[in-house]
Amino acid sequence: MSGPARRSAPLRVGNASGFYGDRFDALADMLTGGPLDVVTGDYLAELTMLILGRDRLKDPARGYARTFLRQLETGLGLARERGVTLVTNAGGLNPAGLADAVRELSERVGVPARVAHVEGDDLTGRGGWGEGVLTANAYLGGAGIAECLRGGADVVVTGRVSDAALVSGCATAHFGWADDDWDRLAGAVVAGHVLECGAQATGGNYAFFAQEGIDVRRPGFPLAEIAEDGSSVITKHPGTGGAVTVGTVTAQLLYETAGPRYPGPDVTARLDSVRLSQAGTDRVRVGGVRGEPRPGTLKVGLTRLGGFRNEVTFVLTGLDIDAKAALVRGQMEAALAGPRRPREVTWSLVRTGREDADVQEEASALLRLVVRDDDEAAVGRAVSGPAIELALASYPGFHVTAPPSRGAPYGVFETAYVDASTVPHVAVLPDGRRQDVSFPHPAPPRNPGLLPRPPGKREGEGQGHNTRRAPLGRVAGTRSGDKGGSANIGVWARDGDPAIHRWLRETLTVAKLRELLPEAAELPVTRYELPNLHALNFVVEDILGAGVAAQHRFDPQAKALGEWLRARHLDIPEVFLS
Repeated sequence: MSGPARRSAPLRVGNASGFYGDRFDALADMLTGGPLDVVTGDYLAELTMLILGRDRLKDPARGYARTFLRQLETGLGLARERGVTLVTNAGGLNPAGLADAVRELSERVGVPARVAHVEGDDLTGRGGWGEGVLTANAYLGGAGIAECLRGGADVVVTGRVSDAALVSGCATAHFGWADDDWDRLAGAVVAGHVLECGAQATGGNYAFFAQEGIDVRRPGFPLAEIAEDGSSVITKHPGTGGAVTVGTVTAQLLYETAGPRYPGPDVTARLDSVRLSQAGTDRVRVGGVRGEPRPGTLKVGLTRLGGFRNEVTFVLTGLDIDAKAALVRGQMEAALAGPRRPREVTWSLVRTGREDADVQEEASALLRLVVRDDDEAAVGRAVSGPAIELALASYPGFHVTAPPSRGAPYGVFETAYVDASTVPHVAVLPDGRRQDVSFPHPAPPRNPGLLPRPPGKREGEGQGHNTRRAPLGRVAGTRSGDKGGSANIGVWARDGDPAIHRWLRETLTVAKLRELLPEAAELPVTRYELPNLHALNFVVEDILGAGVAAQHRFDPQAKALGEWLRARHLDIPEVFLS
């Protein structure tokens, strides 16, 4: 990977981690499953930064993903034997600390390795973020990674970079791209976005796994064969589980995105230009990707401790569920009344009970009480104590799902944007030299052009068809996820069917989405069109409150929001249901 010269041979990049806690043996599997040039590992998410921030409070020498070090006990030797470079953001809040730990491990296991790291993203001490900020990290691009690889690194450790930068940085170094090779960079960013969540690109969490007969009991992790022009083929090692299809790649492309323009620290990738095609078994070609100049700002992820929360879940069984819920709720409200009442008190009744059930659990509903406050005492025994005291003095069949607990801290995730020119981006090379790799961030063009319009409806299409009431999921797949307090729901036509796509465009309006998902009825919703993917993408703002760490919803990361949408019934043309 060293040397700035342009190369023409494809770059084979695999992924071995989609989050902190992903399958531990994935690194060894990727290194032994087939030829690769690079293995990347993504360990950082919004919640992870909060976890690492709390670790750093306890010990300033921590703040990185320690799992990566344990994986290197065997993985480092495997990588060096096969000439594979390792690139990871496991450095979290302390990339220099993890780089030192990797060097110590290298000496201990007797496997020489040149280790480099990237820093500059940590803006916590910069100020101006308000009170209580635990972490403040800018999303850097791939330039630092590229410089480390040009400097001969075998292992590159970063802090907070954009997830796709792990791939774009490697491709930039391998092919010798310039920092304004917009289309090539955009192609690598799209490939990186497909790889970043690991097995989600190979059938994991895939809407049509049952209908398409994909064995996802142990899906393999994905890899990309990236060409010099930025195009790529997404595939996986032979003999591994799961599948790589246009559908699985489409699902991942829609994950945690918004509009057709996908801005990042390296380039703005045009998702509406992406074209996918099946290029063989477990091989999907990604081409046609267009890029535009990167924004002049960098996103900054901020975490802060939001206070303390507690939760009590009452189990209501059998008859008179509403009456039982009203009784215990009234008793608890009386116990919580007064000056020490928690700042937030939220009730939700989950109607899981089934009439005349053969199994007791199926006859039960769940009444969930969630409280939040700045004072730990206000949500600890002051809440769980009164709940347990009702054990013999409330509704018949009283029990709860967990014993009394103290209040636990919760976090808040926020985003800010700063002038990119004010953020340092430094590659610390294996020999210790520090190289500033900051480059200009030109503003996007003022008039970037009109988005292509989807194809119109064929004459007579959609007219005279009988309809049938059925779940949306019979004809559409979804993939949803979180971005701070907002969530996205990507919806694509089954089998990439253009006729279904046109029907989705006409039917699934913002108003219809709000009707199908009443929790979004009062929230800002934006719909975007991605015709090349036969897809729509909805962004629902504020549905997750202060983000995943605040546990605002039953599904705090909106992972299943799309599956709820697929389960909703509406009138669908019968021709699509056959």
